[in-house]
Amino acid sequence: MRARRTARSSTARESDGIKVSLFWSRANGSVIVEVRDARTEELFVIPVEPEQALDAFQHPFAYAALGFPPDGGDNAHFERAVVELKRQTLSFL
Repeated sequence: MRARRTARSSTARESDGIKVSLFWSRANGSVIVEVRDARTEELFVIPVEPEQALDAFQHPFAYAALGFPPDGGDNAHFERAVVELKRQTLSFL
C-alpha cells in the first residue's frame, strides 16, 4: 500500500514556458511557491506564510524580490520548510 502524501501541489499554472506551482505540507502546514522556466531550466522556490500563499502564487516575482523571509528576519525556518517540502514531493514522483 502506498504511503499517504504529506506534501502536495495545490495548484499550478503555466504561461510562456513559466510554470508556477503552489505546494503545501499536510504534516506541518508549510507552504512554498515553485517557479520553473522550461526554456532556461531555471528554478526558484519561495517559502511563504500560509496566509500569503494565494498572493505569492499569483505574484511570485514580486515575492521573490522581497527576499527570504519577507520581514528580513532569520530564514532558517524557511530553508528547513523548503528542504522538507521538496523531499516529500520528490519522494512521490
